[in-house]
Amino acid sequence: MAPSRPYYAERGLSAAFYDTVTAADTRLEGDIEVYAGLAPAGGAILELGSGTGRLAFALAERGFTVTGVEIAPAMLAQALAKQADLEPELARRVVFKRGDMTSLDLKRTFDAVICPYFTLAHVPRGMAWRNTFATAARHLKSGDLAAFHLPLPEIMALPGPQNTDLPVLDQPTPSGGRLRLYVRERAFREDVGRLDQIIEYVELDGRGEILRSSLERLTYYHTDPDPLAAPEGLAPDRDPIALGGVGAIHIFRKTV
Repeated sequence: MAPSRPYYAERGLSAAFYDTVTAADTRLEGDIEVYAGLAPAGGAILELGSGTGRLAFALAERGFTVTGVEIAPAMLAQALAKQADLEPELARRVVFKRGDMTSLDLKRTFDAVICPYFTLAHVPRGMAWRNTFATAARHLKSGDLAAFHLPLPEIMALPGPQNTDLPVLDQPTPSGGRLRLYVRERAFREDVGRLDQIIEYVELDGRGEILRSSLERLTYYHTDPDPLAAPEGLAPDRDPIALGGVGAIHIFRKTV
């Protein structure tokens, strides 16, 4: 693999352009409605991996109170900046905290816990997954729901692009330039359920000149979540909900 920085790291472009990428990703369409259906009207939701606040703000607009937990400072800073621009009544319904979802304990419960946009897949399967399920269970009452969005293993196993010099995304940026993404390397190890990708972010100005670029490593892990959730008192509540052809939302109910 080429030298690279981790995804969402300081000075990387994946965090800086997270909103640009997610806004262009139609495969996320419908996720807000799924998560909003897990808690009673006006309920409290804990979001593990809240990023720049895309879901937290959308759920707050629907009347929920949301506590978003994010481990990456570069993502959290953007969420807080956006919150500062909200109308006070809406801003008060959202709280952001820096924290690690594998060891979090806020000493309270919520009406639902969500872990969206492949957040769980960013950490190694095994104890990190089981610890995250324990975090979800710790913050739920018996009978309440938790949701985890995971990539499909058959999509993870697909080969990378034949021509790595063709962008997989080309979108305008807020500054009037463009953002291009290239998959420079892609490797899937079925024996450990791990996909490694090196993605190059390239920011161009309005004339097409390169302003900056960043090689970033994006790693996803996959395994059957049910056996890791079960010891923490989480049982599948329904069949996984397919989303965008590349992932599915797994919904668990706390049974104890």
